[in-house]
Amino acid sequence: MVAQAAVMPLDGVTVVSLEQAVAAPFATRHLADMGARVLKIERQGTGDFARQYDETVLGQSSHFVWLNRGKESIELDLNDDADHELLLRMIDQADVFIQNLGPGSAAARGFGHEALRARNPRLVCCDISGYGPSGPYGSKKAYDLLVQSESGVLSITGTPDALVKAGLPIADISAGMYALTGILTGLISRGRTGEGGHFSVSMLEALCEWMGYPLYYAQYSGSAPERTGAEHATIAPYGPFETSSEELVFLGVQNDREWNAFCTKVLAIPELAADARFSTNARRVENRVTLKEIIGPVLSALSIDDAVDMLEDAGIANARIRTPLTIRQHPQLIARDRWQMFETPAGRVEGLLPPVSWNNQPAAMRPVPEIGEHSQALREEFCLPMADSPARSTVLQGRGSL
Repeated sequence: MVAQAAVMPLDGVTVVSLEQAVAAPFATRHLADMGARVLKIERQGTGDFARQYDETVLGQSSHFVWLNRGKESIELDLNDDADHELLLRMIDQADVFIQNLGPGSAAARGFGHEALRARNPRLVCCDISGYGPSGPYGSKKAYDLLVQSESGVLSITGTPDALVKAGLPIADISAGMYALTGILTGLISRGRTGEGGHFSVSMLEALCEWMGYPLYYAQYSGSAPERTGAEHATIAPYGPFETSSEELVFLGVQNDREWNAFCTKVLAIPELAADARFSTNARRVENRVTLKEIIGPVLSALSIDDAVDMLEDAGIANARIRTPLTIRQHPQLIARDRWQMFETPAGRVEGLLPPVSWNNQPAAMRPVPEIGEHSQALREEFCLPMADSPARSTVLQGRGSL
């Protein structure tokens, strides 16, 4: 009996992405990992400028390798009439169109959602921008750090003396995640109605959604959460403590039950649980400095291993600090076999499986494309009349109820 290839959740879905940098590529890479066919449109000659961010992964950009596996790359000059028409043909046969060009750029070139859906009513269109398509910031340039600033993230991140940006491009990633969920929502809606649709995602609005609890806290308390470094601003004890080996152990006490266990089994000061200064979380936060002076000497007398074991035995959440250099050896990731090799133009590299595995089916994790690697094949495919295109019939057959 011949084994059949597993059908991926998004097999038969074609995505055309006029994308660059992080936000849109992040969304489309996840679609590709779930089996979608992603056609990545790149600038003629230079490609996605994220290809040039660095040369650390076998001479390739770490951002680009992270964000672009599983895609087909075609170079197009959208100022050329033939290439402009070719892209329209591709979108006519697509299920999804996503773009994150500069404000108004896609629409000005004839790739606005109204025009595209007039040609292909089943199309799900997604526009990603920094601040949204309207309002006083509608035409304002946006980069991740700038949106971290505008969204308030910088104001609550760091120490009392210094603002600190998040170490990850969280504005881009949050926008990419909402683009991904919006696209999947659109495909489900189309399966019910037969009609596509449009939505937009702004980096500002995505990141402001992630600012949820600080916004409520500030609005109803009259002051923003303080910058507390690696400690939690509104829960205590919740943060790092030094052990005898000068390694940091992080711990978090989330409720009064855990606080009682922590006092009894870790600090060996059971009477501290009823101390009026620390009897509720609000009081523990108010008296954070004094509390740290009590906890610090206990944990600094323990090795990191002994501290973790004691916290585990007491049922107190804890963590060691890992770095990008040590995360590869994380015992949980190894035990769950989360690392997998995939191809790039410069050779095989190792990466993490995406967090979602539908029915425990491994992600596709297909190769990262060379710039314009699929240009010739795609030009030949999409220059055929739509009704005669073999790709068109294949996609339609695979769509199911999407």
